[in-house]
Amino acid sequence: MKNLAPLLYGSYFNLLALFSKKKVGNKAFHLFSTIRKGKVLPQQVDFLDTAKHERLEIAEHTVQTYLWPGSKETILLIHGWESNTYRWRMLITKLKEANFNVIAFDAPAHGYSTGKQLYVPLYAEVLQNLIERYRPQNLVGHSFGGMTIIYNEYKNRNTAIGKTVTVASPSEFYELMEHYQKLLQFNKRVMGALDSYIFNRFGFHIRDFSTSEYIKSNTSTGLLFHDREDKITPYHASQKVHANWKGSKLISTEGLGHSMQQDKVNEQIVDFLNS
Repeated sequence: MKNLAPLLYGSYFNLLALFSKKKVGNKAFHLFSTIRKGKVLPQQVDFLDTAKHERLEIAEHTVQTYLWPGSKETILLIHGWESNTYRWRMLITKLKEANFNVIAFDAPAHGYSTGKQLYVPLYAEVLQNLIERYRPQNLVGHSFGGMTIIYNEYKNRNTAIGKTVTVASPSEFYELMEHYQKLLQFNKRVMGALDSYIFNRFGFHIRDFSTSEYIKSNTSTGLLFHDREDKITPYHASQKVHANWKGSKLISTEGLGHSMQQDKVNEQIVDFLNS
């Protein structure tokens, strides 16, 4: 049944597209953006609860923030899809040892934050609010979080951000949408309706959204990590961003997967932030 569910959705969308382009675009986007996991698990409670900070009302969501105080620069951590702040626990330990001031937060629909959906413009709105509130000097994002960082910097030009780290982050939105289409096996009519919905709501077409293009205006110093064997986001995504990011460095690995929480990755992040 689990394997059949995407195909049933695809068949439903194909049928609905014959009658209402607007409705099918709305429903296809809603399904794509719905979060199915990432809330706090029992084994994550102790780590997260000891660092709970402010709960902020942003974009009609209640966002949980966390603080690990330090005397050095402020680092803001941005987690990925269907995750939460707990994923940073090993990096946070090393940042604390280096005496950085660490801020993190749960995205809408993740961790202790409210909501049921997440998409880049919403994530970017929350991120920008936190940048304005906490004034971090450096940003670190994993996967979808890294994609959001680059989009947000393109939109808001936060010139005070000195260093940005992205880990295993996607670049081209159309690649995500093509994967979604392949998974559900919906037709071109549905994809066209989805594209129209996104344009009408957010002001960009699916193929317009490209962090490899957005990064051209980014003034921060960049460090990118990506595993050549990443099965979640393609390695070439970071290659394309790196090629257009002046002053950036790409660290390519093999066999570390998508999560990339290994000590050697975290130590290189801390060294970069310390440099």
